[in-house]
Amino acid sequence: MLSERPETPPKPFTTIPFSRDRDFVNRGDILEQIDRRCSEPAARVALVGLGGVGKSQLAIEYAHRLATRQPDAWVFWVHAGTYARVEEGFRTIADAVKLTGRNLPKADILQLVYSWLSNERNGRWIMILDSADDRDVFYNATSGDERDRRPFVTYLPQSQNGSIIVTTRNKDLAFRLSGRRQNIIEVGPMAQTDALTLLEKKLGSPADLDVAADLVRALDLVPLAISQAAAYIQARAPRTSPEKYLTEFRKSEDRKSSLLQYDAGDLRRDGGASNAVLTTWQISFDYIRSKRRSAADLLSLMSFFDRQGIPGWVLKPPRVTKQEVPGRCLDEAGDTDLKNGSSASDGGLTDGSADTIDDEFEDDVAMLRDYCLIATNEMDEFEMHGLVQFSTRKWLEQSGQQETLKQKFIERMAALFPTGEYKNWATCRNLFAHVQVVLGYRPSENREEIWATLLYNGGWFAWSQGKYEVAQQMVGKARRAREKRLGKEDAATQASISLFALVLLDRGQWEEAEKLFMQVIETGKTKLGADHPSTLTSIANLASTYMNQGRWEEAEKLFMQVMETSKTKLGADHPSTLTSMAYLASTYMNQARWEEAEKLFVQVMETSKTKLGADHPDTLTSMANLAFTWKSQGRHSGALALMKDCAQARQRRLGAEHPDTLSSLATVTKWGS
Repeated sequence: MLSERPETPPKPFTTIPFSRDRDFVNRGDILEQIDRRCSEPAARVALVGLGGVGKSQLAIEYAHRLATRQPDAWVFWVHAGTYARVEEGFRTIADAVKLTGRNLPKADILQLVYSWLSNERNGRWIMILDSADDRDVFYNATSGDERDRRPFVTYLPQSQNGSIIVTTRNKDLAFRLSGRRQNIIEVGPMAQTDALTLLEKKLGSPADLDVAADLVRALDLVPLAISQAAAYIQARAPRTSPEKYLTEFRKSEDRKSSLLQYDAGDLRRDGGASNAVLTTWQISFDYIRSKRRSAADLLSLMSFFDRQGIPGWVLKPPRVTKQEVPGRCLDEAGDTDLKNGSSASDGGLTDGSADTIDDEFEDDVAMLRDYCLIATNEMDEFEMHGLVQFSTRKWLEQSGQQETLKQKFIERMAALFPTGEYKNWATCRNLFAHVQVVLGYRPSENREEIWATLLYNGGWFAWSQGKYEVAQQMVGKARRAREKRLGKEDAATQASISLFALVLLDRGQWEEAEKLFMQVIETGKTKLGADHPSTLTSIANLASTYMNQGRWEEAEKLFMQVMETSKTKLGADHPSTLTSMAYLASTYMNQARWEEAEKLFVQVMETSKTKLGADHPDTLTSMANLAFTWKSQGRHSGALALMKDCAQARQRRLGAEHPDTLSSLATVTKWGS
């Protein structure tokens, strides 16, 4: 029988494979937290976070500090990314402590090390399980003979003289290995001051602190990304600098991708680990896709949203299957109809299948949260780091899936984002940031009409909120797409032209707006008739351009025509009729015809309160106009009180930054001084 000669046990030492980092930046009290937990018997601590946030660097620094402070303690480092690396790490421990029997042909190294670690007479020890990301490595049975296979987790002793520190991207695995949530320390991106300190240690004191701050923020305060950028800058100095790097980084997605794939190597990262942040995160993406494809699909879809405030209800699969090609057309009065599409249900889901879908969605979310790729809040909103989103899109591009997922995102947003009518504002506010990102996405040719509808509805809402610049961009793109796909005389195209002209009108570009309204009127008369509501709305909008140019008589004539025809065709209390009455009253006011103006404004305001509500934007506009009329008549106290009421209501309904709110508040200040 083969045996080994016993060897003299060595004195405790460390097996840390990395030297101490002279550029290490202490991050708050994380090291102190590790130390407090490891001071308890049989302690287990898990550092959890995205790849590249510095978990291993914190573990390396703690290990070196402990080795200096407690020279009589063993410090063992085990790379736990694969089972083969775990076995290698345990073999290193066996060699380090000179375990008898380790060199025998059938030696069970894991059992030998487990037995040694469990023996308190062998002294104090700390084991770092680095990069423990794969649950299968720990929980699949891989050791022992065929009758007694044991998973690796059973070889991690809970011995009074030992502590285990785990670094992992997987929060669920962290919980399983550490035993309780309180033993998990979540490591996120750096605080900005720490990020700036890291950049300074890598490059020296920056010449421009503002540029340095912009650079670390652009890199999402991720330590690996900052170190990677610093290495790139150093390698190309003096021909590059933080400022030049930042300019290149912002130039395009392709350039950003190239910079984020730069790998200069790092002595304090495992040889199998990439030093490029894109590659580091894409390893997680690949793993998730291999284990749970639906979770990878959810992450992929989320990467096209704005990174913050993604509503959960937008991401969940619909309970009812719909076949819908949104193609809403609206006339300038705010009426809507459906064109080139339908909204037909294919049938509902049973309660059981709906519950199953909900459960699967929650499982997908849990996996993405476990890997620290997304975060949620109590309002059922999701968010992602900007670089994680970007990395996901580049990962999709490499696998040829980016365009498919982008079109899916556009279709989902088009189906969910309503028109910019007042009744839809709550939904629009919730989704608008995600519609804005669509400005940078180009649709496939067969989805261009859906894309145009989404931008049109988004532009409509932006215009209603006084965001005229973004409204012009959105509606302008929608108009061009519809002209290309549908032709200039199509109703949807005409609606886009009209809304675009309204945006120009509110931006003070009256001549351009006038030309477009004339074009829409002529098409409307030919296609719909002179007294069609859409045509009348266009005429009223043209009159508005005249009014803004001080052409009072021309404006009055058109408003009178629209008002009388609207009364006959739509009724005296129809919103379009009320709008034309309000505009007519404005022409009277500008001509100092106070009594006529007051009479119409009062009528419009009271009818609007009944038909639309006291806080409807049209009602508030009538209120403000009536206040101006009273002020012009010398009724100062009544005018001020009415304008105060209007300003308060506008703050509630439109928001503090809306142009109408700001105008009302400025007027109150002026009149009250």
